[in-house]
Amino acid sequence: MTDFKKKYAQLRDDLLTQGDRVVDVTLRAVECYFERDEAKASEVVAGDEVIDRVDVDIERASIRLLELGSTDEHEIRSVLTVVKINNELERIADGAVSIAEHLLPAGTEYDLPRTYRVMANSVIGMVRDASNAMRERGSVLAQRVLAFDDTVDQFKAQLMEEAQSKLANGEYDVPWAMSLLNLTRTLERIADHCTNICEQLIYLETGKVVRHLPSGWSEPTLPD
Repeated sequence: MTDFKKKYAQLRDDLLTQGDRVVDVTLRAVECYFERDEAKASEVVAGDEVIDRVDVDIERASIRLLELGSTDEHEIRSVLTVVKINNELERIADGAVSIAEHLLPAGTEYDLPRTYRVMANSVIGMVRDASNAMRERGSVLAQRVLAFDDTVDQFKAQLMEEAQSKLANGEYDVPWAMSLLNLTRTLERIADHCTNICEQLIYLETGKVVRHLPSGWSEPTLPD
């Protein structure tokens, strides 16, 4: 095994471990939100420090790996993919922190529609599947994540319209509505980061790109 391959294997292992951290922090952020648990929320925020540190470590290790001077196109693309996915993982963790920092106000009598939890669980599933696709190098699983993004977008549109309407007619107060709006926006952004990860995985493993169309994503195709 070449020096490049050894160091790349370690880099990839570090990225997969970071993916596991991000799945865990996203799950805990959603749990603390619906439980309105400020102690758990503080743990989520504090745990982001480790993810930020590892993010920098992976980026620096990627630079050192490129400095070895490999001229193999797939090897270079593999490192660049690690850099891009690493950035997306860090942004997902930032989203988890945002959810933990905007808990539902305590002491209110509003009922939280079940659709919010359904949307949150769907996004957690996307984060898990994106992480598993990284580990398995699975383009089929990656395509499943891409296909589900439209569903999350539909959840977001429905829930934001509902929250804004209830705020306008006085059914929700401002803190409650703002917390719900932040949740839906943040979950949608997390889903977008998952799709970005999976687009990179598909390109790395198949050489195909995902075409962006007004109607949504299309089957991966070879670049022109």
